[in-house]
Amino acid sequence: MQRPRQVPFREFVLKVASRCNLACDYCYVYAGPDQTWRSQPTVMSPPIVEATARRIGEHARAHGLSRVRVGLHGGEPLLAGPAPLENVITSVHAAMPRGTQADLTVQTNGVLLDERFLTLFARHRVRVGISLDGGRQANDRHRVRADGRSSFADVTRALSLLATERYRPLFAGILCAIDLANDPLGTYRALASYCPPTLDFLLPHANWSQPPPRTRDPGDAPYADWLIPIFDEWYKAPTSSARIRLFDETLQLMLGGNSAIEAIGGGPTAFAVVQTDGEIEAVDSLKSAYHGAPSTGTSVLTHSFDEARQHPVFTGLQSGRDALCATCTSCPVVAVCGGGQYAHRYRAGHGFGHPSVYCADLSRLIGHIAGRVYSDLRRPEAGSR
Repeated sequence: MQRPRQVPFREFVLKVASRCNLACDYCYVYAGPDQTWRSQPTVMSPPIVEATARRIGEHARAHGLSRVRVGLHGGEPLLAGPAPLENVITSVHAAMPRGTQADLTVQTNGVLLDERFLTLFARHRVRVGISLDGGRQANDRHRVRADGRSSFADVTRALSLLATERYRPLFAGILCAIDLANDPLGTYRALASYCPPTLDFLLPHANWSQPPPRTRDPGDAPYADWLIPIFDEWYKAPTSSARIRLFDETLQLMLGGNSAIEAIGGGPTAFAVVQTDGEIEAVDSLKSAYHGAPSTGTSVLTHSFDEARQHPVFTGLQSGRDALCATCTSCPVVAVCGGGQYAHRYRAGHGFGHPSVYCADLSRLIGHIAGRVYSDLRRPEAGSR
């Protein structure tokens, strides 16, 4: 069998802190089957930071990359503290070869975000993404502290800081994990009230062996039914300050383009994760499949990113649509769906060669979006008759 053509990594996720100050019960890192976080150092050390930055620069130089994206993640990355974070940021920028730009973001739960961190991020033009699941009741279903206390007030305080004129340019957007128990339009409107430039609605990380939470019969498509009212309101709005990436990428694929997100499109995965101990891993969502799923046994201390991407886990992720099963390749929406997210195809004992556990949801959502768009495209023609 011919080995699929690999693409260079263009995005790097740095786990600058391996612990978290919230206890979200759906978290694929701490509440999932992969528990490797327990043996990780709590914070990425300066030698690991230096080696990681050097490897990213080396990879950019080897492949002539004009731009790379570097995400500071955790756990909760702000637990690392301002000074260590500034060391990561300056080390990455310093390691870039001439002609390569590094775009940095930090994804945080917002609890610790204050003027100290925002001043630092403004100085280095690091954009900030916030995780929030809706209004207080919706958010507090899952995103609470270890003792059960709400995180909502602290997150909204952080969002109010990002809304100020000084820090508004740093605001990258809001991530929201879908919960069927929450009202979809209420959730959307609550998040849109913060005027984020981007909204991400994320399907819960699940698979055929660990199915997603459902409130209806298994044959239904409840996640599509949850998303469709949001799409309709978003789509018919004369103007919208928030780009909803799942919808935007679906429309892009319908027009023959490519997707920039994992959830849809089926393109090769072009990013790598570096843990606090320097191990190079594949995409984090694989942690929802089984213990050690994203591990490669490689490290920035001993391996280049080109060496790491020869590992079978990266080969599978970079196979794109070549890795899809017959059910997917014969599906009429495969050009848009792309088989859905790789991790969502897993079944214990059988690997990832299956349709997404959200197959029915993706099919219904894509069909609905296509119906709305194609109807609008036909309308001027009909009116000219």
